[in-house]
Amino acid sequence: MKAAKNWILAVLGVVVLAGGYYGWRMYDGTGLPAGIVGGNGRIEATEIDVSAKTAGRIKEILVDEGSLVAAGQVLARMDTQQLEAQRKQAEAARQRAVISVETARSLLAQREAEKESAAAVIAQREAEQDAAERKLARTEQLIKTNVTSQQTLDDDRAAAQRTRAATAAAQASLSASDAAIGAAKAQIVDAEAAVIAADAAIESIVADIDDSTLRSPRDGRVQYRVAQPGEVLSSGGRVLNLVDLSDVYMTFFLPTAEAGRIPIGSEVRLVLDAAPQFVIPASVSFVADVAQFTPKTVETEEERQKLMFRIKAKIRPELLREHIQQVKTGLPGMAYVRIDPKAKWPEQLTKALVQ
Repeated sequence: MKAAKNWILAVLGVVVLAGGYYGWRMYDGTGLPAGIVGGNGRIEATEIDVSAKTAGRIKEILVDEGSLVAAGQVLARMDTQQLEAQRKQAEAARQRAVISVETARSLLAQREAEKESAAAVIAQREAEQDAAERKLARTEQLIKTNVTSQQTLDDDRAAAQRTRAATAAAQASLSASDAAIGAAKAQIVDAEAAVIAADAAIESIVADIDDSTLRSPRDGRVQYRVAQPGEVLSSGGRVLNLVDLSDVYMTFFLPTAEAGRIPIGSEVRLVLDAAPQFVIPASVSFVADVAQFTPKTVETEEERQKLMFRIKAKIRPELLREHIQQVKTGLPGMAYVRIDPKAKWPEQLTKALVQ
């Protein structure tokens, strides 16, 4: 009996040692199977500042800290009284510019009519000059035969000179009309440019008025009210701080040997201290290419293994939308990564997995 008892104890010892060795091989002394590693981390999300585009006074804020907001939702309004006055001023300037365009066009039409009149006068003066030149030529022939008097010749010469002067004056008037037409066209261009400038000024002011209504750029939660109604802000002054609940992730750190084996997209499972009964699925979206924690010197292989790299595990947006009311940032927890694709998740990271 004693021999049998000793034999049984020996067998049990072997079983225990084998089980311990198997457990040590499987869980590597960390409580995790080989091929799965873990690191401490904290839930974070992308933060967005909602700011005033232009300087002004806050008229009202329509949300409180902790409020869930949707993309495009009105969050706050700035006072626009001064901008409205500037818009009215710009609209009046545009109206004056439009009137200037019409006036310049009327002036152009007048100058073109004057040019046509000057051209007609030139034609008349050239005809008169031609008649006077012909008459002078006949008188000069007749004076050679004493058929006409010297007085008649002098009168015809004076008449021809007057018609030449009248033709030159008419041509000068036509040139002046051309110059006036050019000036009228320049006035039209200038007035039309003033209309365009006024339109641009109105658009700019209207854009500033529209930007004075502060809207949420994304779905999220109000984290802080940085300013209060009635406060005067400079350009770019912050009014609210939001967290984008569609971009939530846990940041954690792993040493060199483990971080170097994690490809982007690797499966991650998160367990938060505040809700250890749930396991949240995620995936690796970022692995730092520079170590975050380093010893003073990195001269030996052992010291290189102490380097810690920052890793981000992003939670699926569709999962976040399903549990939007429970999503909170700043919560600490653990992130578990499968660095060996063949490794199996332990039961505690599988049975409570949130789907």
